[in-house]
Amino acid sequence: MTEPVIICRCEDITLQDIHELIKQGKHTLEELKRECRCGMGPCQGRTCTPLIAQELAKALETNTGNIVLPTFRPPTAPITLGALAGGAKHD
Repeated sequence: MTEPVIICRCEDITLQDIHELIKQGKHTLEELKRECRCGMGPCQGRTCTPLIAQELAKALETNTGNIVLPTFRPPTAPITLGALAGGAKHD
């Protein structure tokens, strides 16, 4: 038996997981992301999003340029590293 191919290292999602979700009707990166958290780990999809888009394009018989990228949602309010570390005073 061969080892599973990990496509999203941050969330430990395999290529087979992605193929199964596509078979279930998840046909956008946003749907895949919501279903299995791909692209939501520390790398924020920098590693896995192009790989998953390529697999999705193959399954949908299109090119990767037609695959819509997930929406980027920045934090609602910027914070300083000092605030995260507990050293900054807040107003």
